[in-house]
Amino acid sequence: MSGRIILDVSRLLSRAREDVPTGIDRVELAYAQYLLANMPEQVQFGAMHPIGHWGLLPKSLARQFVERTARHWAASDITATGARRAASALRTALLLGGPSAWSWGRLRRPPTRSIYLLTSHHHLNRPRLIESVLERERAALVCLVHDLIPIEFPEYARPGEPERHQQRMQTVARLADGVITNSESTKQALLPYLARAGRTPPVAVAHLGVRRAQPDRPPPPDFPVFACIGTIEPRKNHLLLLNLWRRMANEQKLPPQLVIVGRRGWENENIIDMIERCQVLQGVVEERNKMSDDDVRSLLLSARALLLPSFAEGFGLPLAEALALGVPAICSDILTLREVGGDVPEYLDPLDGPAWMRAIADYAQPDSPRRAAQLQRLQHWEAPSWPAHMATAMALIARVAADERIVLNN
Repeated sequence: MSGRIILDVSRLLSRAREDVPTGIDRVELAYAQYLLANMPEQVQFGAMHPIGHWGLLPKSLARQFVERTARHWAASDITATGARRAASALRTALLLGGPSAWSWGRLRRPPTRSIYLLTSHHHLNRPRLIESVLERERAALVCLVHDLIPIEFPEYARPGEPERHQQRMQTVARLADGVITNSESTKQALLPYLARAGRTPPVAVAHLGVRRAQPDRPPPPDFPVFACIGTIEPRKNHLLLLNLWRRMANEQKLPPQLVIVGRRGWENENIIDMIERCQVLQGVVEERNKMSDDDVRSLLLSARALLLPSFAEGFGLPLAEALALGVPAICSDILTLREVGGDVPEYLDPLDGPAWMRAIADYAQPDSPRRAAQLQRLQHWEAPSWPAHMATAMALIARVAADERIVLNN
């Protein structure tokens, strides 16, 4: 396509002070890195300032912010100071310039059609803001939908989140000219919203990529270690693992170690109480809230398996990352995880505690037959890649940009 791609980086700016990215953070960063590397003349960056207005950003400052944020999140020896300063500079530029900052001009429209690309759910619950951006920038909207979990499983969401997510999906159904989803499961959940709105924008499934570079494999620990990666919230089903580990700690002289990696989320009081107050879990279960990507990969490479007993997932990025490193996985038997893992992982009912106990006990053994069988299956698994994801996404964007049936506000 010959026009601009305006990537909204509002979420990245809002997350600049965090030491550990979420899955959605990683996606927005991956798009920023790809567009800067492959379409530097066409890409522009936009964001919403915390006080409420939206505008375009100076590309040099945006590039600096993206590069510094990527370095900080990738390695623990890189401080956050550079990324935070770059984010502050972008907010200042946005505030000083106002809603039309750094645009093609206050008094004229851009010369060609643009694509406004929103790869997070950020401010999709503000349809009037989205409409104003599309009108001002003469743009068609392409967005990436990560999941509909707050709507499908409201019991796992924060108060008010199901209603906000309903509004987001209604905005997508009414305004999007093209949609990318991270899985077929997410696509199938979204299609009824499009149907009710009477619209049929193209929808492309593009699995999220994983980094292929593998760090050196650390020496095996003296005792079996299992890893559980994901935000600490009820949907991830940490309580199942904590209750199993409490039983193992009571019954075994040397139980395996469980390392829980992830920031603390919401509605998780019971989980945190067990981690902090259950005496038999001390020294057996370890919580790590701030780990760099490199440190997480080293942990996975030393683990007997990744444990992922979630009740619902939009994609399951930790599963893809573990399998890409050659690390076995024991996970919930849900469609999304089967879409990612194929026939490789061990799939178990997330409520079947005895089955999880048996699997963990087997995988903890140095000569585990079940683990050896999964490693054999893993040899034929193909990791999803960012180049493949971006090829699918850019093809959809080009299709939307070329579709003359899309009427833009002038």
